[in-house]
Amino acid sequence: MRRTVDIVVISDVHLGTQACRAEELLAYLKSIWPGRLVLNGDIIDMQQFRRGFWPDAHTKVVRRILKFAAGGVPVFYVTGNHEATLRRYSNSGFDFGRIQLVDRLEWDLDGQRTLIFHGDACDRSIDRIAWLAALGSWAYDRVEQFGNQLNRVRRWFGARPISLTNRVKRRIVQATAYIARFEQACAAHAVRARCDAVVCGHIHQPAQRTIAVGAERPTYLNSGDWVENCSALEYQRGIWHLVTYDDLAARGLVIEGRTEETRAVV
Repeated sequence: MRRTVDIVVISDVHLGTQACRAEELLAYLKSIWPGRLVLNGDIIDMQQFRRGFWPDAHTKVVRRILKFAAGGVPVFYVTGNHEATLRRYSNSGFDFGRIQLVDRLEWDLDGQRTLIFHGDACDRSIDRIAWLAALGSWAYDRVEQFGNQLNRVRRWFGARPISLTNRVKRRIVQATAYIARFEQACAAHAVRARCDAVVCGHIHQPAQRTIAVGAERPTYLNSGDWVENCSALEYQRGIWHLVTYDDLAARGLVIEGRTEETRAVV
């Protein structure tokens, strides 16, 4: 049965790349009907788009999003660093009716002022980001590609997929320190904006925690990605939930590329 969810946030899908897990994302999107949908950056990887990789599953993801908009769901496309060229239009409040192109959102959610942005705006406040981005981006892509090939073999044998990039990040001191600095920078950004919570993406590291910034305790939420973690944030009845495709599939809420739709929700 398709679930109704007040707000759904996804980020870092990277459509147009081989690393994108479009089939899993499509199954997830078919399993929900959101009151509001936030595409929180790096949905289409415009930095890789010139390579001409665009399988049918990527088109179906776009169609599903357009179907939400056509069905009356407000869709907010928050620009990410891989879509930096779109920011010349988002600054002017450009929108396509039900789809609005923005750089950030600030919403009052049940009394909690919530900042939603991709997160790359905090990069400049993190030490050594230039070399980390240059070296890390290339290495990250190589690990992802190998991990995708490995997971195809694992699925063939009925084994659950694993995230090599997550394992690498946990074992590299610099990467762990960078994640901690990024999370702290986003929390501080929320405090400066006088917000109680911050929702971001960017670093492909799903998280939900409270972070101390002086006397303030903002809630930090990261929707993760649809490259390795296949995760999203759902807001329902005043509470944020961090969900993953694997967990939802194990509970029978999404079924390997298709969904149970015994009840139409429009």
